[in-house]
Amino acid sequence: MNSNIDIKQIPQTIKALIKSFLKHAKLIFIVVVFLLAGFLIFEINVLINQAPTDEQISAQSQTIKRPKIDQETINKVEQLEDHNVAVQALFRQAGDNPFQD
Repeated sequence: MNSNIDIKQIPQTIKALIKSFLKHAKLIFIVVVFLLAGFLIFEINVLINQAPTDEQISAQSQTIKRPKIDQETINKVEQLEDHNVAVQALFRQAGDNPFQD
């Protein structure tokens, strides 16, 4: 093994390496971009096909809180409905078919 390294030749060696790198810089850049795009597409595909576990589903369903309407609010809405004929018709129509606009 030759351990004689001339310090004066190091800058010339670095310049030669940089020159060869710059000659192929476009190709290297394109290859890196394609590799990153391929990696991202692969990771997105893995995440899309991943199904939630039973524990995740049960945890999410436990956090759902049903809205509660107090009796005072119900009484107030019924009182307003009794006083307004247009509101009575609106509530009757929504009760008949709630999915119609």
